[in-house]
Amino acid sequence: MYELNEIQQQVQQMFKEFSDKHIAPVASKIDTENKFPLELFRRIGDMGFFGMRYPEIVGGSGSDVISYSLAVTELARGSLSLAAVCTMQSLMGTHFLYRFGDKSIFENYFLPALKGELIGAICMTEPNSGSDLMSMTTTAKITENGFTLTGQKTWVTSAPVADFFTVFAKTDNSGQLSIFFVPRNTEGVIIGKNIEKLGVRGSLTSEVSFQEVQLPKNYLLGNPGEGTKCLREILAEIRIMTAALAIGVATAAFNEAVEYAKTRVQFGKPIGKFQSIQTKFAEMSVQLETAKLYMINAARLSDLDLPRQKESMIAKLYASECAVRICDEASRVLASYGYATEYNLERYLRDSRFTLIGGGTSEILKINIAKELGL
Repeated sequence: MYELNEIQQQVQQMFKEFSDKHIAPVASKIDTENKFPLELFRRIGDMGFFGMRYPEIVGGSGSDVISYSLAVTELARGSLSLAAVCTMQSLMGTHFLYRFGDKSIFENYFLPALKGELIGAICMTEPNSGSDLMSMTTTAKITENGFTLTGQKTWVTSAPVADFFTVFAKTDNSGQLSIFFVPRNTEGVIIGKNIEKLGVRGSLTSEVSFQEVQLPKNYLLGNPGEGTKCLREILAEIRIMTAALAIGVATAAFNEAVEYAKTRVQFGKPIGKFQSIQTKFAEMSVQLETAKLYMINAARLSDLDLPRQKESMIAKLYASECAVRICDEASRVLASYGYATEYNLERYLRDSRFTLIGGGTSEILKINIAKELGL
């Protein structure tokens, strides 16, 4: 079993304490108000979370992937809504600006986003293009002065509050994808209706339309046609992060059910003393600990810059499926109270399904894992 080093333990403890003290007490409010948790978002920015993946020379902390994953897990244990918007900011929302943005983009958008002063979002999914990215219809036609971006995106996390977008679009007849930087206040950018969701309600999601948006040449991030390649380079990290989100919400559900089983008395003793309940907890514990090991293993390979595509898919697949099962079993321990809004279990159960989608659906991941096996 991998043992955390001193720094990793310190990171985990710092975010654990913050989650217990500041996030968990307001998590239910975040869910019911359907508002972006801006105050906590900025406090987490002050803690340096958004810069964990980036080097110190640009204001980050240069943390390893294991430390980042542990921080994500603790945030998700407090509120998956908050963790979802924070991970979007720290990974997909800022990654391509860091890699390819020019001095103006870097100074005016990336650095403020690292502090939580500006909010970024990524636009990939379309009404008729999800797992099949190559069916994307958004285009960026080359013009004399740059590009004309036209298309519609959906399921854009943080879109209603975003200050800028990273947009994937096709740039030529070959159908290859390119990446573009688009400030929110650019003419032709239209934020569509909010998407009402089963869970993670504090993570606002909406459609975004680009109606002949004129972009200068420097708003192309990277080389034309290399968008898919650039996305693949961070897919493993996206999947590790999603596994961490799943483990966080599953841990919260598990812990709440344990405390309930210790205090709920039926037939003269706590229900945790009944073998049928103990069996549930044993199975949940095995799944949770296994998911953690898969995540740590994939994160360790990432830190060592070793092949980890298969391992990251396994970690994400197992953790997300286990999260749904654990939240379901935990709610059964509470019986009718697991269905009541008085307890957090019903929120965990709703939120957990979010992790089945991000980073690739279970069905897509199974196909890709089989391909990694040479099948």
